[in-house]
Amino acid sequence: MGACLGVLALISGCAGTKASGSGPIRGSGGAGGSSSTPGAGSGGGIQFIPPADNVEAGPEAGVIENLPMGFTATDVGGFQLGEPLSGPNAGTVPDGNATCANVLLGVVRDFVGGTGAGQNPDFQGDLFGMMPTPGLVGPTLDASQKPTYTGKCEKGSMNASMSTVCPFFAETTSKAHFDQWYNYTEGVNLPFIIRFFFKPQANGLFTFQSSNFFPLDGAGFGNTPAPAHGLDGSLHNFSFTTELHTQFKFAGTETFTFTGDDDIWVFINGHLAVDLGGLHAPAMKIVDLAASAASLGLSVGSTYDLDLFHAERHDYESNFRIDTNLSFVNCGTVPEDVN
Repeated sequence: MGACLGVLALISGCAGTKASGSGPIRGSGGAGGSSSTPGAGSGGGIQFIPPADNVEAGPEAGVIENLPMGFTATDVGGFQLGEPLSGPNAGTVPDGNATCANVLLGVVRDFVGGTGAGQNPDFQGDLFGMMPTPGLVGPTLDASQKPTYTGKCEKGSMNASMSTVCPFFAETTSKAHFDQWYNYTEGVNLPFIIRFFFKPQANGLFTFQSSNFFPLDGAGFGNTPAPAHGLDGSLHNFSFTTELHTQFKFAGTETFTFTGDDDIWVFINGHLAVDLGGLHAPAMKIVDLAASAASLGLSVGSTYDLDLFHAERHDYESNFRIDTNLSFVNCGTVPEDVN
């Protein structure tokens, strides 16, 4: 199932294509991994400078050309599952990323889908979709730098008149369950540090791409049990979220592209710039920061936040790709709920 999606009314991208089976596409789908690199620009490459925490820069904070030791290779780039975290002020903040350069640090949280104790029904439940559902979160972040839940397309609130704005009907179950996605909740989610290696490209972009993005396989609560499985026939951990907070210096020529599934929201300078919420097949959005500078409140030479929130909520696939020429000025910071 394919879809072309407008980007800030300026640029469009197309979702991947998936031949549907006997039922609806639940969560992931699409070809993944074969699209051409979008949005080439002249941002001068990525520079990573450590934030004011324990993350350390590599030699001269230079660009790393090859996959660092201990990282798992993906289609392009790679990742490293790092230290488990256990809530605020627990003394478990990582003691450093020895090769910061073009490596960003984030957090992944593991969940168990379902309606029982310690489970979250937003994962591996009866929710589904084929294309993104915009508007599930508000246009700005809350005081804790988390997305704001709108209640749009919430289970139990649906009626026939909402089918236009909620074409796949319910996409979430409640605010309480959504708030667990990106906040440490003892007994419900298990957070881990994750590090992303962005591979430098000949066109000046840096790319992380995985068409089989399962960083928590064999970790956390364990893999999702059968009959859930990947297109490769293997068991995977399908219920997790990804959160990343960093900053960049705006030069006026940059682009940021995300391609993947399921939910993805990217905030630039606190404004929602990528809104691909809901369960869906792989979808793409490109943000041309120069063309969007006014709406995002950007001025050349200034430094701004970039906050990314992702969720993988259902089998069979998990696609995650970022292409950018943003010049980041820190390696990523650990959110306060697990710091």
